[in-house]
Amino acid sequence: MRTRVTDMFGIELPIFAFSHCRDVVAAVSRAGGMGVLGALYFTPEELEMELKWIDDHVDGKPYGVDVVMPASYAGADLGVDSPEDLVARLQGMIPDGHRAFVENLLAQHGVPPLSGDAEAGRVLLGWTDATARPQVETALKHPIALLANALGPPPKDVVDLAHAKGVKVAALASTPRHAIKQVEVGVDVVVAQGTEAGGHTGEISTMVLIPQVVDAVDVPVLAAGGIGSGRQMAAGIALGAEGVWTGSLWLTVEEADTPELARQKILAATSRDTVRSRSWTGKPARLLKNEWTDAWESAESPGTLPMPLQFMLISGALRRIGNSDAGELATFPAGQIIGAMNQVKSAKDVVFDLVEEYVEAVERLGRLTGD
Repeated sequence: MRTRVTDMFGIELPIFAFSHCRDVVAAVSRAGGMGVLGALYFTPEELEMELKWIDDHVDGKPYGVDVVMPASYAGADLGVDSPEDLVARLQGMIPDGHRAFVENLLAQHGVPPLSGDAEAGRVLLGWTDATARPQVETALKHPIALLANALGPPPKDVVDLAHAKGVKVAALASTPRHAIKQVEVGVDVVVAQGTEAGGHTGEISTMVLIPQVVDAVDVPVLAAGGIGSGRQMAAGIALGAEGVWTGSLWLTVEEADTPELARQKILAATSRDTVRSRSWTGKPARLLKNEWTDAWESAESPGTLPMPLQFMLISGALRRIGNSDAGELATFPAGQIIGAMNQVKSAKDVVFDLVEEYVEAVERLGRLTGD
């Protein structure tokens, strides 16, 4: 398969796999696509270890890193450069009523507190310019091929820094207007992500969004949102995309470090079991629908806070839920494609299945238009 993105990165297949798990990233890159490691939850020191491991296990194949540097967020105008000082200032902006709501919700479900405070410094590892820049600096010390930004156009100086290192830059867009802004700051690839996608996503469906973005920009476009089969990959290519960006698809592969409870929830879920909610980060994100997301929409909810305050508010609660038996509160980003994910396979087999079904879909279309 030859498109501008396969030529750009020297890969065999225009399949990009976003994952927070290094094993998935390495496996997809070795299989001919490109794994992209989500850096959000790693400290710079942890990210260094993860990337060193990928360097040693990717067999020289290209891979990427995804960071979160939103264009707008609460506290952006504070003029604070130190991540530690920024966290302290932002903590003071969280209302006591919101803290009480979270504690009451956890108490209702019997979620115990965490012992110790070893995790206290993990409330804000990304989500802002100040906290994401150390992750960027760490990533660019490694032979990555791609630096992606998950929320809007990355800062122009970050794009220039990546280019100076020979690293291409991608950014996710949920509207044509967003895509144009990204190209204006110099991104090399636009990921057009439809509302079906897991995590932060807009309101326009993939089928509608992709051709609009393709027509709006002159750089390669990757189709994202609900891409979980070769048929959907073929549809994205037919709409003008030059590859696909996938995420939820890798949550249940053998290599994924997805907790077993979460894996079973995904395997049992239908495509109606996700919801766009601000309860995770303060910006709309598609999550697995459950009692957590319902609680934030209830009459008792104080309402969500703007990014990054919402995640700072709930980060400890999420860890407490993960260490408890309160599976009814365990929510996480997941796209509508989870309705078709009902078995566990290796990442390599998933890649090969995508390609095989893509070829079958293209050949079927060819027969329809043949003499």
